[in-house]
Amino acid sequence: MGAPEVVTIGEVMALLLAPAGVPLGEAASYEQGHAGAESNVAVGLSRLGHRVAFVSRLGDDRLGARVLRDLRGEGVDVSHVALDTTRPTGLLLRDTHARGVSVDYHRAGSAATLLAPADVPVDLLRQARVLHLTGITAAISDSAHEAVLHAARTAREHGVTVTADPNVRLRLADADRWRHLTEELADLADVLLVGADDAAAVGIDDPAGWAHARGVHTVVVKDGARGATESTAADGATRTRQQPALPVPVVVDPVGAGDAFAAGWISAWLRGAEPDQRLREAAAVAACVVATRGDVPGLPDPATRDRLLAGAEDVTR
Repeated sequence: MGAPEVVTIGEVMALLLAPAGVPLGEAASYEQGHAGAESNVAVGLSRLGHRVAFVSRLGDDRLGARVLRDLRGEGVDVSHVALDTTRPTGLLLRDTHARGVSVDYHRAGSAATLLAPADVPVDLLRQARVLHLTGITAAISDSAHEAVLHAARTAREHGVTVTADPNVRLRLADADRWRHLTEELADLADVLLVGADDAAAVGIDDPAGWAHARGVHTVVVKDGARGATESTAADGATRTRQQPALPVPVVVDPVGAGDAFAAGWISAWLRGAEPDQRLREAAAVAACVVATRGDVPGLPDPATRDRLLAGAEDVTR
């Protein structure tokens, strides 16, 4: 496969997705897949043509084997995913229906919670151009928290660009804890991709200004249907660009949009695209995902992304 352009480190869980429109408590069958912020980004980048390595821990069980097979089938390098014979693969169940989205997590005591600094493959990491991290993995356990910080510090020591998305989940920790995790990520990130709602949840009113004051070079604020902004600090000045969300006829499933946006943005950055183009590509990738069910099925290849950017319908005949 060659040296990866991007390394992601984090939690991935098996996913059981209820049928469309059926509330979780009423489902009699489920589609099986996988989900996790970092693994979603890994799959998104792989589909866009990039070499990606994913680092994690999974249970040595049937669910773990299925997740590994799916990621490997997407072209993601999973050679640094450890299999644990004592802890299970994490599991989440969710739905998508008219009243919103319900999610049940079964991650306590999972193999991923044992992620530790020793799991960080330094030799692999220093070959990459980008390390992508999220706050979710930092929040699932103390050892995973240390692994995230160790990976970020190691990447910076070797000149690897660190992109980070806090991805606030208040079911994992309270707002004060998430504020601390967000501060830690910002202090170690070259690029901070942050949801406007996540920033508000931890009491940050101006995420771009706040992050630039902590030394972050580039800040991308994702604001759902209202679009996104990218601001870059250089030579004592800050330049900001804006991108509206691309229209989607029907939003089928909003889950995974932020991870898809991150994948699209990182892909454009890796290819040397200008800021306006980075935002447009990120918006296009996110639009593809919200138009389909599940976290990863809608992630596009470059041709699909480019058709959407050109204004064509995503139909090939």
